Amino acid sequence: MAIPPLNAQSPLVRPIDASPAKLRLVRLSEARRGMAGQVALVAAEQDAHGAIDPAELERRLLEMGFVEGARIRVLHEGFIGRDPIAVQLDDMRIALRRREAHGVWIDISGEA
Repeated sequence: MAIPPLNAQSPLVRPIDASPAKLRLVRLSEARRGMAGQVALVAAEQDAHGAIDPAELERRLLEMGFVEGARIRVLHEGFIGRDPIAVQLDDMRIALRRREAHGVWIDISGEA
């Protein structure tokens, strides 16, 4: 079975080195304080506000370090609407809006 290429048109991409039965993927935008895992996929989508082009957002997230395999932990949620969130990404701390975090999928099946 061929694995489809990684792009915004095919958001259901399976990592080669992991069994689908063992993965527990959640969007970073839906993660709660204390959740930890590894970045599995970055696939930005057009949001209702259209504030930024999905390709540009994906590029920015990758430049900040949201790459496959990076360890991630949600450190803090904003008081109003749980927005923005602060995450620890490997050895960095980054704050971002939940709508920006929506394109990041994390695997929470193991310890980060």
